[in-house]
Amino acid sequence: MVTKALSILAATVLLGGCAMEQAELEKPTLAGDTIRFSAGPCFGACPSYSLRVTPDGSGLIEPQRFTAIPGPTRFTVTPAQYRRFRAALAQFRPAQGTVRRIGQGENCVRFATDMPGYVIEWTRGEAPPTRLEFQSGCMDAGYGKLRATIASIPSMLDVAAMVKPTTAKGR
Repeated sequence: MVTKALSILAATVLLGGCAMEQAELEKPTLAGDTIRFSAGPCFGACPSYSLRVTPDGSGLIEPQRFTAIPGPTRFTVTPAQYRRFRAALAQFRPAQGTVRRIGQGENCVRFATDMPGYVIEWTRGEAPPTRLEFQSGCMDAGYGKLRATIASIPSMLDVAAMVKPTTAKGR
């Protein structure tokens, strides 16, 4: 009886450890920023996920809700795709090591509720991360180009099929 209880406990601990392990990308060998793009949930069936891309071209998508992939998925981008991704976001990048928020009551006058939020984070080595937080409900005309850039990211990185919305069990 004690042996059976210990076996069950050991199996639970081992399986729990597997479930808690997070997918990680290798440390990049090329100089440059690792860019994280996160699409948050909305009031509806918007895909919610986080992806990271390194200057080496390694990528990782971690789905949360309403995506076509069931779990963390690796992908690669070409050097040209990485440069295009980095360049497309460069004009919106805050000063190194700072956080800029764009949302209702913060740099935004016209605001629609129930829209997803997006976070873009640039990290390099041990330097403090640089972060842009954008609530896409901000309909101010000055943020139209940011909204368009965010909408183009899945196609730009060739991951659109992985993050397309699906309503099957929230995945």
